[in-house]
Amino acid sequence: MDAPTAAAAPTTESAALAYVRTAPAAAVSPPLATAGVLAWLRERLFPNLSSSLMTIVIVLLLIWIVPPLIDFLIVNATWTGSDREACLATAERPVAGACWAFIGDRFAYLMYGSYPIAGRWRVDLFFAMLAFGTAWLLWLEAPRRDLGAVYFFAVLPVTSFVLLHGFEAIGLPVVDTALWGGFTVTIVVAAVGIVVSLPIGIVLALGRRSELPAVRLLSTLFIEFIRGVPLITVLFMASVMLPLFVPESWSPDKLLRALVGVALFSSAYMAEVVRAGLQAMPKGQYEAAHALGLSYWQTLRLIILPQALTVTIPNIVNSYIALFKDTTLVFFVGIFDFLKTIEVARADPNWATPVTSATGYVFAALVYFVCCYAMSRYATGIEKRLSTGERR
Repeated sequence: MDAPTAAAAPTTESAALAYVRTAPAAAVSPPLATAGVLAWLRERLFPNLSSSLMTIVIVLLLIWIVPPLIDFLIVNATWTGSDREACLATAERPVAGACWAFIGDRFAYLMYGSYPIAGRWRVDLFFAMLAFGTAWLLWLEAPRRDLGAVYFFAVLPVTSFVLLHGFEAIGLPVVDTALWGGFTVTIVVAAVGIVVSLPIGIVLALGRRSELPAVRLLSTLFIEFIRGVPLITVLFMASVMLPLFVPESWSPDKLLRALVGVALFSSAYMAEVVRAGLQAMPKGQYEAAHALGLSYWQTLRLIILPQALTVTIPNIVNSYIALFKDTTLVFFVGIFDFLKTIEVARADPNWATPVTSATGYVFAALVYFVCCYAMSRYATGIEKRLSTGERR
């Protein structure tokens, strides 16, 4: 009995050779090439030879372009002044930068055009109402978004027309649209095109897919004709030919003609965007709706259109961004939009300097970039929220 007991007792040497760790191993940092900033640079900027060469070329271009741009826009820029003398090169400042004093002096004209000064509060109120309606409609957690839609699509258009155009019965003097201009006109044209294009585009898309030959033919002819000509042609047709179809006393003014042209043009393109979403819907969606006893219009309203519009969110926003930028074409038919007011303002002899034109165009580019980038980022957020990017 003594021998087995002695053999079973563990010795110090056998305990040292045990393979069970009694304490956690020390933490070891991952290799620098697989984590942190170096890993991000390697994965995003230098994954292979061609990407590395492109990264190097872009960095060199930025080094070549960005410093002079910063010097022009910020370092050597003129921020205050009352006339061109403030923006000219001097012995103390041999290189003249951007003339932001010109933008500050003509800012009201760039925003309102020739709209009467005493009535510009009406334009400000229009901007405030538009911002409120847009936020109410686009904020997904906003309360009573159904009322927000009614406000945006029914109340706001009527109220905006009364504010901007005027209504003598309530004491608002009428302001001819020839006096409208600047960023106000750009927003009005873009807003009308954006608001009108989606519902008309949906109707045209449904008409092109209709089983009724006459409806399908008319929708197809309209879409293909409008999409087959540039926007400037549509604007000229609306400006020159539209008055021929109505009595002279009923002839719409120049801005209304442009709004009709922009609305028709954007609706044709929106119809194709919506049609692409409708074609992406599986046949099983229609069959399931029919199995539930839903009618054709109930199927469209409750099942098909919500999914089709969700799928095409990137394309819809892309069309809106293109429309917002295309509003600059209205100046070809004599409407003083934002870019046109910059053209007129830079020709003012009081601000005639070698850098005035460049400053005006840079300011216009910044305004358009901010507006278009905001639309793009909002669409990206909605797309991620709805997980449309993961659809196959």
